[in-house]
This record gives sequence, C-alpha cells and structure tokens, in this order.
Amino acid sequence: MKYEAVIGLEVHVQIRTKSKMFCSCPNQYGAEPNTLICPVCMGYPGTLPVPNKEAIYKTVRAGLLTECEIARFSKFDRKSYFYPDLAKNYQISQYDLPFCSNGAIHLSGKGFSGEMLPEKTIGITRIHLEEDPAKLTHYAHQSGADYNRSGVPLMEIVSEPDMRSADEAYAYLTRLKEIMQYGDISDCDMEKGQMRCDVNISLRPVGQKEFGTKAEIKNLNSFSAAHKAIEYEFWRQSNLLDNGGKVHQETRGWNDEAGETYLMRSKEQAHDYRYFPDPDLMPVTFTEEEIEAIRADLPELPAAMRERLVAEYGLTEYDAQILTSERNIAKYFETAAKTAINKKILANWIISELLRELGNAKQDISESNVSPENLAELVNLIEKKTINGKIAKEVFADMFVTCKNPEAIVKEKGLVQVADSSAILPFVEQAIANNPAQVEQYHNGNEKLIQYFVGQVMKLSKGKANPQMVIELLKEKL
Repeated sequence: MKYEAVIGLEVHVQIRTKSKMFCSCPNQYGAEPNTLICPVCMGYPGTLPVPNKEAIYKTVRAGLLTECEIARFSKFDRKSYFYPDLAKNYQISQYDLPFCSNGAIHLSGKGFSGEMLPEKTIGITRIHLEEDPAKLTHYAHQSGADYNRSGVPLMEIVSEPDMRSADEAYAYLTRLKEIMQYGDISDCDMEKGQMRCDVNISLRPVGQKEFGTKAEIKNLNSFSAAHKAIEYEFWRQSNLLDNGGKVHQETRGWNDEAGETYLMRSKEQAHDYRYFPDPDLMPVTFTEEEIEAIRADLPELPAAMRERLVAEYGLTEYDAQILTSERNIAKYFETAAKTAINKKILANWIISELLRELGNAKQDISESNVSPENLAELVNLIEKKTINGKIAKEVFADMFVTCKNPEAIVKEKGLVQVADSSAILPFVEQAIANNPAQVEQYHNGNEKLIQYFVGQVMKLSKGKANPQMVIELLKEKL
C-alpha cells in the first residue's frame, strides 16, 4: 500500500443524569420540543449555572475506566461561537484543564469486516465535560431548534491519532461504547444522539513519520457510517495525492445514501473560539480520597467478564463475546444464571432464541416479556426432562407474548413430557406398523432411518414423548 492512514476520533457521549449540566431541567429524551427548558439553559441575562455533581463524578469514572490521569484542579471555560444551537452564543466547556488526560483503550477482537485484529493500545488525549447544544432540524425551506437538548451533560473523548484503518476505528468505538455502558455512564444509544463521532484522518506515504494534512468528518451517527466514511476518505485523499493535488484542512460531512463525504467549511482554529475561564463557575478540585472512592466503585469491564464467564460457567469464547456485547445482555444472563442448572444451555437460549426474537420485535433485552428468572426456569424444565427441546420452543413462543411463567404454560396446555415406557410403546408400535418399507430398509443396514422413526413417534405423541426413551424402544422393537 502506498499510503498509510493516520486516524484520530473525537467522540461525544451524553452522560445519563436526572437533570441537565448546569440547571435542574430534566435530562430526558423524546419530550415535545422546547418543553424541558428554563432561563438558565436558555442563557437569559442574570441567570447563574450550577454544576451537576453527578455528571462530574461520572466523567472522572469514565477517565478511571480508560486509565486516564485525573486532574486534582480543573475548571470550566467559555467557548464562544455564534450559531442557533447556542442560545447564549457560547458553550460552557473545558479548554486547558480537562478532568481527564493521558489514558488508553486496549483493542482486541474483530473489526467491522469480521477479521481478527492484532492487539493494540489507542491513547486517549483527554476527556472533558461540557454542555450539549440544542438539536437543529433542517427542512426544505426552514430549520427548527429544539432546546430540550441544550445543557445536557456531554463528555468529549479525544483519542491520539493512533488508528491506522477503518477496522481499528470501528473496534475502538465498540470498546469505548462497552466501557461507557458497563460504567453506568451512558446508554450510548446512537439513534437518540447519546453517542456521536467526529473523525480526523490524514494520509502519509508509508514509512514517513510526519503527518499529512487532515480532514475532519463531522457528526457520524453510527459505527458503520464511521467505517464507511474513513474508507471513502482514504480513497478520496489518495486519489488527490496521486494526481498531484493537495489535501486541504477542512470540515466535511458524510452523505450515507451517496456513500461519500462533502465539504462543509474550512477548519476553524482554537483561537477562533476565544476560550476564557467561565467567571460564573468556581474551579473544581478533587482530593486523593475522593478519587480513590470513585476508583473503588468501578465495575467489571467486558474483557474481564468474558474471561470469567468462560472460566466460571464453561461457556465458549463466542458465547461470552455475544453475552457481553451489551451491558443489559450481560446483566440478563448473570441474573438468569443464578437459578439455571445448565449455564451453557441458558447461554444458547439467550443467543439463539431470545436475541433473535427481540431483534425481530426491535426490542432491547431490558424490555423483554421473558424475564431472566422465567428463562432459567424454562431451561431447568428441559434439564429435568419435564419437557423436551421441541416443546420448550413452543412454550418460549407463548412466554414471549404473554409474560407467563413456563411451568404454568406447560400445565395449562398439558405439555409435560411423557417418560413412561408403557405410554410411549403404543406410539412406537404404530410408527413401525405404518412404515413397512422403512422397516425393511432399516433391517437391510440403513440404521440412519432410526431418526425417521423418532420423528414419526414424536408426531404421534404430539411432541411429548421422551426422545431418548423413544430411541431405546425403537431399537428394541426393530
């Protein structure tokens, strides 16, 4: 390859809190536009901001989870720019003294294309805390501003330019999302704008140390969009350089339908924003004891949980990867595993049945009608041979719709597995009598036909017969 990509990401993550960053308005998604606002978040003259302690602590928590150094002394700054999404024409942010700096995220696993990536560490330059601007919606002949989002606590997580491919960027975003979810910092729902990404990318000839001129791609709202935008921009910049052109420092947007970036504006410099300390907000200080208290409350992260699930429950690495892909899925499994007899079968049911049905219904696992306790009970009914796997799927389908307990469904529908040989024997004899041609083939050495007879017996017994007992009786009678 002639050129090497140099990629850094700026990721904005909304912090989950009850109220906004500097006022008591609810931090809530989906309300009618401009109904969750007050004089503070609208920047009325004479109002004073009050910092949200929970948002500050969760920012420090994010820093500790990404191995950052935590500033003992920090402050808020005013970032001035004139645009409709800022009612007061400046954003309260942080400039030279962010809460967190010099961190790292360790990559491993698969990239977007499914190929295994080599282990690599991506540096975190800084994590600073600010307020989100309003949400602008552009129509054909007008634009609308919803200030409900104005003032929502927002972290900006800035990486070092350590990524060299779209796959590495995808893996970094995936790992960052996991950390934010497991740390109880944000839900990271990209459809709700809770996680947004800007990409900085430049090219340089392979072997060159100096960076090339970068372009910034703004407001990518999905990991796949970030991946596609990086691949497109690599192609665009390499074509420019090959044809004697120059890459200009500029801000570009991403058109997902066209599959290409487009010019938005030339890049502003930091001094354009006229940063200065916010005179209405005191500096923020932390003691060693306060930081250690936050550190002591840090959760288990996905990588460590995956290792534990394999060692403790005998799951495969694939199972552990799927179950820890989202915090809510991991929480569901751990809750169900407390009462499930066979953890491996439980994992199979979550991965193959529950997640598929939730995907079809476009539901999160936290919204599932099938509670962790009820799924564990269903698995236990299979383990105890009260029902077989085929009946279990029928019971599960009922559970998914009705929220009912599996044992109650089994009793209601009379689905208890028949494990009495005298009750199964008539079905076995009827299956043999009904299929003389298959009996002859079996006697001539086609022993695989035993499964055909099992199927016939299961049909006759309406799926209730114990499969193992069916096989034993068939072999005896044949």
